[in-house]
Amino acid sequence: MAGFDTARLARIPDWMQTYVDSQKFAGCATLIAQGGREVFYHDCGMRDVAGGLPWQRDTVARIYSMTKPVTSVVLMTLVERGLCQLDQPLSDFIPAFADMQCLIPNAASIDQTEPCASPTLHQLLTHTSGMSYPFNPGVLGKAMHDADIVFRADDGTLQEAVARLAKLPLAFRPGTRWEYSVSIDVLGRVIEVITGKTLEQMFIETVFDPLGMDETRFSVPKNAVDRFASLYTPLAGNSFDLNAAKPGGAPLRLVDSPEQSIFLSATVHSGGGGLVGTIDDYLKFTEALRTGGAGIISPHILSFMMRNHLPGDIASMGPQSFAEQPMEGMGFGLGGAVVLDPARARVPGSVGDFSWGGMASTFFWIDPVHDLSVVFFTQLSPSSSYPARSQLKALVHGALT
Repeated sequence: MAGFDTARLARIPDWMQTYVDSQKFAGCATLIAQGGREVFYHDCGMRDVAGGLPWQRDTVARIYSMTKPVTSVVLMTLVERGLCQLDQPLSDFIPAFADMQCLIPNAASIDQTEPCASPTLHQLLTHTSGMSYPFNPGVLGKAMHDADIVFRADDGTLQEAVARLAKLPLAFRPGTRWEYSVSIDVLGRVIEVITGKTLEQMFIETVFDPLGMDETRFSVPKNAVDRFASLYTPLAGNSFDLNAAKPGGAPLRLVDSPEQSIFLSATVHSGGGGLVGTIDDYLKFTEALRTGGAGIISPHILSFMMRNHLPGDIASMGPQSFAEQPMEGMGFGLGGAVVLDPARARVPGSVGDFSWGGMASTFFWIDPVHDLSVVFFTQLSPSSSYPARSQLKALVHGALT
């Protein structure tokens, strides 16, 4: 196992400060552990610019799609208990998805459909289900945008949000393409149906309590409200509407304040993007993945999850969507991306790196070759604004001896 050159690690704070000084990020934090031992931590900038409040280690942030690996792990604990299996159709758990329709190839309107199978749990886990996101291009993305189907924290209940989604067709026949989607939100509802408990209850019982993640929840914990960060965007338009993103706004325009955030009292438990938490809490989760499950899930099931479950890389499956990772040289497991070829991904890394990010530019990866867990927190949407993730991977690999 390689160690680190401390002088090269010292480049990371300078890089972070450059992002803050240039008003790309209000504030940010990086945490690196190797072999279970912390080797680097640094934060800089502000969690709230107007209030002059510094980003600190215990700052609570929106992790958005870094919720997806947690949901995937919880679902797989049900698989290992024999309560469901991956080839089961979604309709076994949510009957509204029984008589599915999908858009015909090159459909120009949402009513141009043909019958298709209900997607399986495996297709939902791997984003090959035919579902989409409202910020994705295409007919289904537009229909979801028009119907405001985004599993927002204040938009009714998870059951209601899934019921609205079930009224729409799929973008393509399940299993034929890869498209980043709300499928993990739907799996959150599957977890509720199987267990009879809320998704947050299952998260607490299965992951949070066993790992000591006391400050990660769907609503900001009451004792952490004064540590909750503001969310910013560099766009003049909606920071989540990637189809209509308007550049030219203030570099750090406030889009969600700690005092009025929908995350103060979430009603929708979004398994695809609803969690808020601290960087140390999330490291506990990544370390559980790196070390074989920490007792919350079998190491054999976890190893199965972190393999590539696609026929090739993501790019080979014709994606037309936004995603939190490169697509060439990258496979997809259950809950995150898997590096197949760092050269084709054009980002320094190791074969087998397991990672994902969130819309507010947060990011994590686990490197099985160098026994690394790396977590990066900031609060800027969309995450496609700057190449911070690939830059951080290069900095970390550049510091390895």
